[in-house]
Amino acid sequence: MPEKLLEIENLKTSFYTEAGEVQAVRGVGFSLKKGEVYGIVGESGSGKSVMAKSIISLIQPPGKIKEGSIRLRGENLLLKKEKDLQKIRGNEIAMISQDPMSALNPVVKIGKQLTEVIIRHRRVGKKEAKRIAAQLLRQVGISSPEERLEQYPHELSGGMKQRIMIAMAISCHPEVLIADEPTTALDVTIQAQILDLMRDLREKENMAILLITHDLGVVAQNCERVLVMYGGLIMEEGPVKDLFQNPKHPYTEGLLKSLPKRSDTGKERLIPIQGTPPDLLNPPKGCPFAGRCPYTMGICQEKMPPYFDAGEGRQTMCWLHDESREEGEVHE
Repeated sequence: MPEKLLEIENLKTSFYTEAGEVQAVRGVGFSLKKGEVYGIVGESGSGKSVMAKSIISLIQPPGKIKEGSIRLRGENLLLKKEKDLQKIRGNEIAMISQDPMSALNPVVKIGKQLTEVIIRHRRVGKKEAKRIAAQLLRQVGISSPEERLEQYPHELSGGMKQRIMIAMAISCHPEVLIADEPTTALDVTIQAQILDLMRDLREKENMAILLITHDLGVVAQNCERVLVMYGGLIMEEGPVKDLFQNPKHPYTEGLLKSLPKRSDTGKERLIPIQGTPPDLLNPPKGCPFAGRCPYTMGICQEKMPPYFDAGEGRQTMCWLHDESREEGEVHE
């Protein structure tokens, strides 16, 4: 059985603004195994990207990781000094940002940006770094790599920039790759190519991938397990196939119902989730989805549910799965 490579426990990250404390991540926990592709889904503002940046300690003021543990092979990264974290970033955990257009320096050639990463982490000379850079560009499917190394970011397409970001991320053969919305702003054809590339890297490098996205279709096709985030918390977690076929949390059910469906008449409408996400400046004391949930009960508004075992290796934060509760009125 694959070892647990990355373990997150009770992670809480907040942003301290003039308006007050924004509780972006409110107690998240999960584990990632070697060679596993793990999906994280949820609406914008659910805490996905903040959690990803917390894992590699890239939260900047006014943000702060309040508590929890992030263990890589048993070592708590939150206890390490910044100079030690710099050695871990890139070498052991790498991240692909959701916006390659802004992640690359527009006034520096691609070759210099890529070789700087290689020289810093792999301790090689400029000539060897350039050879490795060209090899990496070939590996991620970029033709004429020597020419591309001499170009500036604005001379490349969005898909090519994303491939270059992937090349940077894998340049030091990390054990964990965090891909934060890696196909955002790319057309469908390029999206498919990027996802195929990530699958190939996983197979060849036995790399664990944390795939963060709002696209449930991407998760269904690429991940083995998935967790669903909402209001800075995990609503449900489990194997992808089981979760998609039989969602246990009303929020997951709502997400799946909101997907486009095939219809013989072509007139079938989408079913949106009514209402708005919770205010994380003043998060509710009960379930964060209670205000939008069609099955909400009195206890949902008053008390945060714990995680209940939903069977099939799944867990869900929902009072509907509390077998010990008394039957309460379901409010419309």
